Amino acid sequence: MPSLFIDAERLRDLNSGLGQVCLHLGHELVRQRPDSWNITFLVPKGQAGVFGDSVDYIEASWQRKLWIPPHPKVGRYDVWHCLHQDSVYLPIRSKLMLTIYDLNFLERADYSVEKKARKLARLQRKIDRATLLTAGSAYTASVVREHLRIPETLPFKVVYTGVAVSEQDVQPDALQPAFLTGDDKPFFLFVGVIHPKKNVHTLLPLLEAFPDYRLVLAGPDRHPYAQHIREQAQKLGVADRLVMPGPVDEATKLWLYAHCDAFLFPSLSEGFGLPVAEAMTFGKPVFISDLTSLPEVGGKEAYYFENFEPESMAKLIHDGLHDFGQNPLRQERLRRRAASFSWPNVASEYWNLYKGIVAGEQFV
Repeated sequence: MPSLFIDAERLRDLNSGLGQVCLHLGHELVRQRPDSWNITFLVPKGQAGVFGDSVDYIEASWQRKLWIPPHPKVGRYDVWHCLHQDSVYLPIRSKLMLTIYDLNFLERADYSVEKKARKLARLQRKIDRATLLTAGSAYTASVVREHLRIPETLPFKVVYTGVAVSEQDVQPDALQPAFLTGDDKPFFLFVGVIHPKKNVHTLLPLLEAFPDYRLVLAGPDRHPYAQHIREQAQKLGVADRLVMPGPVDEATKLWLYAHCDAFLFPSLSEGFGLPVAEAMTFGKPVFISDLTSLPEVGGKEAYYFENFEPESMAKLIHDGLHDFGQNPLRQERLRRRAASFSWPNVASEYWNLYKGIVAGEQFV
């Protein structure tokens, strides 16, 4: 009986992208599990059972960072999958499959050269132990190859992230969020952490170009950059049409996707760009940067900012909204592209890799 160990410890933060990956991928892997396979999940304390009673669980603790015992029935795990590059739960003898979602820390101005070098060195040690690598996008794979040593004999595959939301998830009786009440102006939407790499300050001048619109920036806003955004909005005289509700729950996020006029995402650095795919699921026009992995998500259906000059961005959105309104087929094409990023597809790809590792396949 082949055995699979999956580090899903990041379930401890379900509001994070990695938390959602662990949750949705875990459920789909269990659903597609071949009859002969045993699965053991590493989960946060108190979450044993989250994927049902047909699999086994080990709860994370500081002791487990030092040693995780073999399975009591099947012994050593045949495949050990770390779902992200920062995992601290590593095997001793099992075949390691390591997923790398991004190297965004290389772009952080608050990290010293020495700190970046230490993080690269830690990741290199994991790569040196791996039997197979996967990346969340072709862009991420290219950055990994640029900054780290990947042996020619080490298989390195791109496996995209899945999208878990759909228009059918919006409750028919869902109410408009309280932070939008009292104003019936249409709105542009951004979803994500309010951080300099997201480049959302470039969206503020659009409120001058589109005086009938509001701008909703939904996401964690503890970084000092969020306060900078508020101050800039005051200086531009558009603060009354800037809405920053902070983190929003899933139901509110779905309502925002369903009711926005367009989704704006001028990010400078993404390992994948899940909010873009989510907005596309709702058939919404998406206006995004052409940097890093985002063209892999948007494909030919997105509108791309060529630069971040206010006049250029405003013209792209003005022309794009007109084009979108004149082309009723674009909505369906957006939905079809978003549907290609599905958790069933992702889990199926992973199961093929797991089985290939056990069979000793030579991956191309």
